[in-house]
Amino acid sequence: MHDSKILVVNQRLKALLVGFCQRDSDNESFDELRQLASSAQLDVLAVVKSKRSRPNPATYIGTGKIDEITSLLKTSPEKISIVIFNNDLTPIQERNLTNRLECTVIDRTSLILDIFAQRAKSHEGKLQVELAQLEHLATKLVRGWTHLERQKGGIGLRGPGETQLETDRRLLAKRVKFLKEKLSILQRQRDVQRLSRKRSQVKTISIVGYTNAGKSTLFNRLTRSNSYAADQLFATLDTTTRKMFIPAYGNLVISDTVGFIRDLPHTLIAAFRATLEETIQADLLLHVVDGTSPVKDDQIEAVNRLLEEINASTIPQILILNKIDQAGSKMRPGYVRDEYGKITRILISAKTGEGLEYVKLALTEAIRYPSEEVDLEDGFLPEEKEVIDNSAVAF
Repeated sequence: MHDSKILVVNQRLKALLVGFCQRDSDNESFDELRQLASSAQLDVLAVVKSKRSRPNPATYIGTGKIDEITSLLKTSPEKISIVIFNNDLTPIQERNLTNRLECTVIDRTSLILDIFAQRAKSHEGKLQVELAQLEHLATKLVRGWTHLERQKGGIGLRGPGETQLETDRRLLAKRVKFLKEKLSILQRQRDVQRLSRKRSQVKTISIVGYTNAGKSTLFNRLTRSNSYAADQLFATLDTTTRKMFIPAYGNLVISDTVGFIRDLPHTLIAAFRATLEETIQADLLLHVVDGTSPVKDDQIEAVNRLLEEINASTIPQILILNKIDQAGSKMRPGYVRDEYGKITRILISAKTGEGLEYVKLALTEAIRYPSEEVDLEDGFLPEEKEVIDNSAVAF
């Protein structure tokens, strides 16, 4: 089968980033692409931004930008091994750019898939990533790939006159079917575990949010566990579930899930649907946000769109604005109640533990007293007697 265009990075290769930049949000998207490249163990040496109103059907960017990139590739003091586009490329665009630039060219989706391939640790996670990679590769197997159209012999592999392209498609489809069957078995096992929890009436909490918002750090704080947490995109891929004890209620189950991102490839959403079932089946979502991010509203919207896509938008959620330790005196621990008296927003630092008592208070209220406020003396705050005033909380 034709080798995947997904790059497996074994060392710090040098990269050049390319994309359109017409709005302020595009600059933030470029910063995110740079973080993605760093998460994939790549060093970004140059960035080329284009102001075209629409992509070139053949090469995505214009000839002038192609010449500019070619010049950068030739004059760079360090060899640039890969050019990454901040958008999805068609197979024809990818092929033409590779030929013109004489360099490896991938798009944003391929980069994200590569990061997932590097980070997946569990058996299920690896199966999910491979499925996403193969389904993405399937979109690249088109007639435009002329080198796949040559005849190739092989007894027992294909019928008479079958082209290499058709062989690739058939073998790929066979592997995809196998992976889906394996994941289906694992999903049924998860369903049995969830049914057992429901029968025992154990409440479930899922921590969701944009990638690198601090979900795993909060998870470790709440469960006193040591799940992997790092200041990088997609540090967590495999869902981790732990028991958590609330004195005013008892045991509940809390899960740390994979982070979301804008324009998350649909192949990944489909492949990780079994894992995301933990989110769909939860009684409550803790939506963690990087409270210091200048685009936190866009990130909140992106997460909510993805929750809607996986049919989890109707689950009650509490918004947790994290990383207040990075905001200096501008933000301090606190929480906000809505007109019904329910805690809807909390300011914390999962890293330092500031404000963690408010998360526990909110969980106590949501789980034990879903329709009324809990007395602070009956929960986690024996020393705290005052509810934070809404006006004193900065967002």
